[in-house]
Amino acid sequence: MRRLPVYLVLDTSGSMSGEPIQAVENGMQMLVSALRQDPQALESAYLSVITFDSDAKQVVPLTDLATFQTPPLNASGRTELGLALKLVKDRAMAEVQKTTPEKKGDWRPLVFLMTDGIPTDEWKKGLAEFQSAKWGMVVCCAAGQSADVSVLKQISPECVVQLDTADSKSLAAFFKWVSASISTTSKSVNEGKKEVTGMDQLPPPPPEISIV
Repeated sequence: MRRLPVYLVLDTSGSMSGEPIQAVENGMQMLVSALRQDPQALESAYLSVITFDSDAKQVVPLTDLATFQTPPLNASGRTELGLALKLVKDRAMAEVQKTTPEKKGDWRPLVFLMTDGIPTDEWKKGLAEFQSAKWGMVVCCAAGQSADVSVLKQISPECVVQLDTADSKSLAAFFKWVSASISTTSKSVNEGKKEVTGMDQLPPPPPEISIV
């Protein structure tokens, strides 16, 4: 079975403390429970969680849904987005199985990146590294009005969404939509052997999420 790798790249900087970071944890739990109800996602989707604040860390390596455990998150520090982009690329290069003459490798990874702020590092260096890898689809989410949409547009020109606020209702809606998007992609790769490459192939986002 070819795996569908999914990287959740989450801002855990100081501005996410309180309700937002709790909502992200709850959202991840909800996402995993929903995907476990979907036989096709359960068979093919593998999740990894990367967080970024004053540093970037892979808090969960690429893991199948059956054994995935939602990591506890803490919010503090700066918004080192460039470090996160480089780390996602490095981990994908190490974890995603490549196609060989003998067998097909994994599907190209999906990346869902969420931030509520503005990068505090030389993020374009990380972006150059990130863009050197092959991705299936990269969706960036601006959580609230303080996130810099222009930065996210450079990471993924066609696939940026925005939440009006980073409160629990909006973040729950975002993770529910991510879960539905992973399910749709799992079905597409398992049944049609086709990767999802555009927003028009994903489920329509709920009212809390606007496409930028």
